Amino acid sequence: MTFPVQLHLGPVALPAHLLFEVLAYSLGYRYYSYLRARTPDRISTDHRLWIFIGAAAGALLGSRVLGLLEHPQALLHPPGGWLYYFTNKTIVGGLLGGLIGVEWTKKRLGVTASSGDLMVYPIVLGMVLGRTGCFLSGLEDGTYGTPSALPWAMNLGDGVPRHPTNLYEILFWLLLGAALWLLERRRPLPDGWRFRLMLSSYLLFRLLVEFIKPTPPLPGLLLTSIQWACVAGLLYYAWLWARDARRPRADGPPSAVPVQAAVSSFSD
Repeated sequence: MTFPVQLHLGPVALPAHLLFEVLAYSLGYRYYSYLRARTPDRISTDHRLWIFIGAAAGALLGSRVLGLLEHPQALLHPPGGWLYYFTNKTIVGGLLGGLIGVEWTKKRLGVTASSGDLMVYPIVLGMVLGRTGCFLSGLEDGTYGTPSALPWAMNLGDGVPRHPTNLYEILFWLLLGAALWLLERRRPLPDGWRFRLMLSSYLLFRLLVEFIKPTPPLPGLLLTSIQWACVAGLLYYAWLWARDARRPRADGPPSAVPVQAAVSSFSD
């Protein structure tokens, strides 16, 4: 296989990354619509729309801000000019930005029901498709791993065997989706816990996998900006679980903080 991969539709050559990103958004949304039509929903259509807008705005801003902080040395002299500020993005920033956007919107609307559980499996589908596009783009996507001598290391276009970090992530999402499905078949999860487990698991995965990516840590801070964002998100969820554990049993099952960050980038 030669990277980056292009798919030919007649005389037109399309970058695989672009095609799979479009598939990720479109099929993920169709899957969400399918699930919502078949799942009782305690949130009205109007409130869902505003929550979606809050998630989209937060995801867009969070994705861009964290993406820019990943390479702070480029802020004053952006490669490629001013467009750099609008094209650099990361899924971790999108998810955490969506969290903030949803929480703020729901507080304004007075909505207390979980809004994120319905999005989990569509996000899993979207991430598998999106990361497939990232993998097929080779080095151009910027999400490749460090050089490696492991038997499954891959040459992504520069002749250097590397960790196929996008394949690691695809495997992670498939295993996570299967684990959640099996867990819910054994016993129903409390409201909001499906998303809570999904996002906290992904943050832990990204915290660890960033150690085998070539992005250097922030000066004097030991970790990259993405890793620090993952640490912040994990601390937040640890606080949620500790808070729930202290609640009297009469309060009923704990309710997770819902996140509907479906609109975010599928890169970095």
